[in-house]
Amino acid sequence: MSMAVTNPTTGEVEKTFEEDTAQVVEAKIALAQKAHEQLRDESFEQRATWMRASADLMESEVSTLAPMLVREMGKPIAQAEAEVHKCVKNMRFYADKAPEFLADEPLADPSTVNASSAYAMYQPLGVILAVMPWNYPLWQVMRFAAPALMAGNTGVLKHASNVPESALYLHTLFTRGGFPEGSFGTLMIGVSLVNSVIDDWRVKAVTLTGSEPAGRAVAERAGRQIKKSVMELGGSDAFVVMPSADIAHSAAVAVTARINNNGQSCIAGKRFLVHTDIYDEWVAAFVQGMQALVMGDPMDPATQVGPLATKNGQRDISELVEDAKSKGATVLVGGELPEGPGYFYPPTVIADITPDMRITMEEAFGPLASIYRVADREEAITIANQTTFGLSSAIWSTDADEQAYFTEKLDAGAVFVNGMTISYPELAFGGVKDSGFGRELGAPGIREFTNMKTIWKG
Repeated sequence: MSMAVTNPTTGEVEKTFEEDTAQVVEAKIALAQKAHEQLRDESFEQRATWMRASADLMESEVSTLAPMLVREMGKPIAQAEAEVHKCVKNMRFYADKAPEFLADEPLADPSTVNASSAYAMYQPLGVILAVMPWNYPLWQVMRFAAPALMAGNTGVLKHASNVPESALYLHTLFTRGGFPEGSFGTLMIGVSLVNSVIDDWRVKAVTLTGSEPAGRAVAERAGRQIKKSVMELGGSDAFVVMPSADIAHSAAVAVTARINNNGQSCIAGKRFLVHTDIYDEWVAAFVQGMQALVMGDPMDPATQVGPLATKNGQRDISELVEDAKSKGATVLVGGELPEGPGYFYPPTVIADITPDMRITMEEAFGPLASIYRVADREEAITIANQTTFGLSSAIWSTDADEQAYFTEKLDAGAVFVNGMTISYPELAFGGVKDSGFGRELGAPGIREFTNMKTIWKG
């Protein structure tokens, strides 16, 4: 079987790549295990030297990497370049911070446990399987890979089948930077072989970023083997706007929050909950911003919205909109499947949402925004928390009491106050409910795949 690069701008297959045989998969896992046995004994200084060299390589190759991302999944070229630079920042961040994040943690008063000293130390687990999605083909991988390697783990990647060029680039990057061969490698396999990799004794844990069904399947398999897993799944983030908010600024940020990466982001603002006192003015500004967006060829620097990554993705968004329309939703802008080649769907805003519409509970993975009019903060919380997702959220208010209320009551892994959700290397990232468990990034991200070992000395 083969994996294909289908250009979403044209719908044409541009390249194909053969999948790995069982023998090749075995060889790659064996090499990852061998690399771990070396890497775990290397100093932080040595790992950091290799990580910084890998970051320098990636930074020097942005002019070829960004068009590759556009070709594989259709994001605008400026956003593709930004993704590469974000990866580089993350690599350098963990090269600098790993010694601090994984330093021994002494008990302040060991006499309380009848010891002369007591402390916790962090040690790597071994080979980690990463199952990663297509929407950020480099960044989603790098936010796992950089901390994992700096901790002394090694990684094997099962990437999404529609981004094989990104997968193969990552297969060689760290070795070119100086890491032992096999420290991070790509398994060119289909979904059907993931369980056998999880079951392999050399694979000690698994991390997945992707859909809720995929997360359930992988977490279940890992659980059977008593293996650690981290799941970063879908999101249907609430973006709440209260009367004290700056209407023009919050509406402009809301547009960016909704259409970044062509709307294909788990942490995008998707459901916009607007207080009735400012509803008409805010919605008018938001709709105007969405309507003004330039949709077109993602290689054109002027383009703000490119195609969806796949034909199925285009179909899914169209079906969500058609379902809502058939049940009484009001389309404020967009809402019609365009003719012509490629997997385009226009920036779309729908209002008058009712509970019987699919959009109420399902994740909209594309440039589709749903608007709710709320009477007060209690109604906003009820609607915000009604979905099974709990990844991130945003609250716009200058009232300190309101800010405290929402940061306490929102069921989400993060709350951004007067801003849109962004993943930063410095901040832990992850969700609750059906959005997953565990954390990436920050100090928690590098500690997820370590053994926190307690040491007691009499």
